[in-house]
Amino acid sequence: MATIPQKIIHRYLRRNKKFPHVWCMGCTNGIVLGSLIRAIAELELQKDNVTLVSGIGCSSRMPVYVDFNTCHTLHGRPIPFATGIKLFKPEQNVIVITGDGDATAIGGNHFIHACRRNIDMTILVMNNNIYGMTGGQSSPTTPLNGISVTTPHGSIDPVFDICKLAIGAGATFVARATAFHTIETSKIIRDAVIHKGTSVVEIMSTCHVSYGKLNKKGGPAEMLRFLKDNSITIAEAEKLEPEKKEGKIIRGIFHKVEQPEYCERYQALCDSLQKDEKPEAASPKKEEAKK
Repeated sequence: MATIPQKIIHRYLRRNKKFPHVWCMGCTNGIVLGSLIRAIAELELQKDNVTLVSGIGCSSRMPVYVDFNTCHTLHGRPIPFATGIKLFKPEQNVIVITGDGDATAIGGNHFIHACRRNIDMTILVMNNNIYGMTGGQSSPTTPLNGISVTTPHGSIDPVFDICKLAIGAGATFVARATAFHTIETSKIIRDAVIHKGTSVVEIMSTCHVSYGKLNKKGGPAEMLRFLKDNSITIAEAEKLEPEKKEGKIIRGIFHKVEQPEYCERYQALCDSLQKDEKPEAASPKKEEAKK
């Protein structure tokens, strides 16, 4: 992936209006924002042709800081807002910024139905294994025995595999990346944006404040090092025995297929209905018969 000059990255930021940001020192959200901007810059997308939509949470603050069309919506509801935008302006590159709780707990129903419809949007799910901004509660991705303010004795809930959930629901592009592997993450985001259909990219991130402290995971550097040392690519995983893959984060593109896209099918239906409703032109023979 080509190196993007810093001055070009600054072009995409509302740096004179919205900074300093609200993220904690050492948060990986800024790293992921950098990966996203680099992907958009490499694609040379016009700012007016990009729309970022988010719900509520730490990661969902991201659209505030970028100079695109942006929409900061309700908790768990960015996908229906994004769906409306895409249907009204199908030419827009619509990107949803959401978290593990925002997407798969309160917003879980919207997530699975966006996947099954194959709407041409990119959903970036930043997974830090906890509700960070809203109090430190456990989320559907909090690991078994993970400590949170709502599971002080350890979580006993099974964990969602977001990528498997997206594939099962019908998404046509599904991938996983990490906040540590910034260049790789930018490439995956770029491929997701290009893909025609619902693209889901789970980005493993960290929260050293709400999750790291309670679970004794160390500070920002230690948690980033964990992403580096405990993740492997799909190609590496294929060479390992199942027991050696246990607990590893597997990165890469898991699923990519071409399927009819929802907005195009919707437009085709509208065109068909409008054609059927057009009154039949009167012919001279029919007019003569009426007389």
